[in-house]
Amino acid sequence: MCSPTPIEDRRHPDRRKLEIRCSDGHRSDYPYDELRGYCPCASCQGHAPAELVFHPPQHPVEPLDIRPVGNYALTFRWSDGHATGIYRFDLLRALCPCPACRPAGGPDPKELPTR
Repeated sequence: MCSPTPIEDRRHPDRRKLEIRCSDGHRSDYPYDELRGYCPCASCQGHAPAELVFHPPQHPVEPLDIRPVGNYALTFRWSDGHATGIYRFDLLRALCPCPACRPAGGPDPKELPTR
C-alpha cells in the first residue's frame, strides 16, 4: 500500500493532540496518549504480534521530538522517555481517528497488523 507522505506536523499542547497534514491534503489529529499507546515497537507489541495492542501510558505524555525515518515512517521521542517506535505512514493513516478514516463500525486499530 502506498501511503501519502506527512508534510507537516504541529503539536497542540492545549488540546493534547498532534496534527499531521499529508501530501494528499488529509489532516489527522491524534490524541498524544492514543498515539503513544499504539506504539508499534517490539518492546510495546512483542516480537511477533498478530495485531496491534493498545497499551495506555502510565501518565499523560507528549511528543518531545518528531523525526522522519527514511521515506516511509516517523519516530517520536515521548515525554515518558520512550523513543523506539517507528510509525509507518500507512500505520499512521490507519490510526487516524477522523470519521473518514475510522467511520462508525469501521476498523478498530487493535485489529491492524503491525507489519
